[in-house]
Amino acid sequence: MSPEVIGVIGILVLLTLILLRVSVGLSLFLVGFLGVSWLSDWSVGLSQLGSSAFGSANNYGLSVIPLFILMGMFMSNTGLGKDLFVAVDKWIGHFRGGLAIATVGAASIFSAISGSSNATTATLSKICIPEMNEYQYKKPFSTAAVAAGGTLGVLIPPSVLLIIYGALTSEPIGPLLIGGLVPGILMTLLFMLMINIQVRLNPEIAPTKQVVSTTKEKFSSLRGIWPFLLIFAISIGGIYFGVFTPSEAGGIGAIGAFLLTVLTKRLKFKDLLSSLDETLRLTVMLFLILIGAALFGKFLALSQIPMYLTTLVGGLDVSPYVILALILVVYFILGMFLEGIAIMTLTLPIVYPIITQLGFDGLWFGIIMIMLINIGVLTPPLGLSVYIISGVVKDVPIEKIFRGVIPAICTMAVLTIILIIFPEIVTFLPSMIK
Repeated sequence: MSPEVIGVIGILVLLTLILLRVSVGLSLFLVGFLGVSWLSDWSVGLSQLGSSAFGSANNYGLSVIPLFILMGMFMSNTGLGKDLFVAVDKWIGHFRGGLAIATVGAASIFSAISGSSNATTATLSKICIPEMNEYQYKKPFSTAAVAAGGTLGVLIPPSVLLIIYGALTSEPIGPLLIGGLVPGILMTLLFMLMINIQVRLNPEIAPTKQVVSTTKEKFSSLRGIWPFLLIFAISIGGIYFGVFTPSEAGGIGAIGAFLLTVLTKRLKFKDLLSSLDETLRLTVMLFLILIGAALFGKFLALSQIPMYLTTLVGGLDVSPYVILALILVVYFILGMFLEGIAIMTLTLPIVYPIITQLGFDGLWFGIIMIMLINIGVLTPPLGLSVYIISGVVKDVPIEKIFRGVIPAICTMAVLTIILIIFPEIVTFLPSMIK
């Protein structure tokens, strides 16, 4: 068999293993090692197994991953999420659909610390849905608001998925994180607008909150927000103004989050242990995937598939946007069955060279890819965010939650089209980094 055929077989085997719920990292290791060994020699496969592990784990830039995760764990495990929601509710809770809008607002601020869609969704499910139930919001509507807000976790920096995208493509991590800021803010505003329109069309789904907070109560509530804003300003602001690197920003953010939770007397010993334990587990999982992805990438390079497809696409007499549209359709379909990290590690070794060959900006494509992954976490049959919410709100049939998130999916699709038409929305802030 030719190297290309072996490469295709390897991709199909990898996809099958992932669909069978085999660990993504283990699947990448297995297929990558066997593929390299088959195309060269077993000794080469064993050698690449060691060099891939050392090369990935020895990458100083990836030290930002456990640091940003630890920062988010400190903030999410100490009850600050509840204060955050209360503060946002005091300011905008009296508008039409105010509690749902406050949920999205709280999600945008919480995302600036957590970096994870799953963490954002799980935290807000426990805090916001009971509040909306108290004010007699229709449950499919309230769960959909939480699901929409949760997707901001991997768009607004610091995003773990954007860091992994940078590791897989060699795009600089600092500009990638900054590039997600404006799209994240736009996504937040569009979600709020979507909620307001839904409530105006059908007022029964969200009764208007009659009590309007006083000015004193509003400003007093800001005590629940300032830790988030301070940590975000120091870490992400430091990257933007060139004060320190992303890795240094992660260290400063983690230490800052620790000190804030200690000074505010929120960090108990059990919270500290829980934060360290969750950070360690998630970091090990992510590094296992990155090491496996490096080995799988070497297998694909030996199979010559990326080079073959890049040459083939470059010779097509069609608009680059037609090829981009086809790629995005493939990502939409994959998002129905695979979670984000699996999609990235499976496709980027092939897709990224094609995107750059077509003349598209690699940083911009990272944000577009995140948008498609976000749509995937809301679509059946996988719909990971929907399943997380369903695990918290057990009295709402999952099919009703899936129907409730359709407006959010349409809103994300609209923003994706806008970002394709106006790529400067993504690239203008990174281009200004000193």
